[in-house]
Amino acid sequence: MEYQIGTMIEIPRAALTAEDIAKEADYFSFGTNDLTQMTFGYSRDDVGSFVPEYINQKVLHADPFEVLDTHGVGKLVEIAVNLGRTSKKDLKTSICGEHGGDPESIEFCYKVGLNVVSCSPFRVPIARLAAAQSVIKNR
Repeated sequence: MEYQIGTMIEIPRAALTAEDIAKEADYFSFGTNDLTQMTFGYSRDDVGSFVPEYINQKVLHADPFEVLDTHGVGKLVEIAVNLGRTSKKDLKTSICGEHGGDPESIEFCYKVGLNVVSCSPFRVPIARLAAAQSVIKNR
């Protein structure tokens, strides 16, 4: 019986030690909602009370739980992909969660080499279109 072993990368330390994890894993799936929560130190239960004001004051350009923060969280994703592929050249990588249905986030993921997007069913048409547009735009 063939099988693959994979792991969710959901905490900053996992992203930063990805070369070690990749020695044992066939694929990484980035749980970017949890990675965002851990990186920012924000509770998803509380963000509604202050993130809108952060966006208003231009502290944030968007809600980081809706659009991937490419400068911080995205950098961890990119680091993990690169480190993981130093140990396993053909490492498969994916994103799952709400960011997987956001066109801006999908384009970033394409640029840093993710192979797969996973999202909730109602976001699939948007994700498919955004992925196709990313391929065409970034060739």
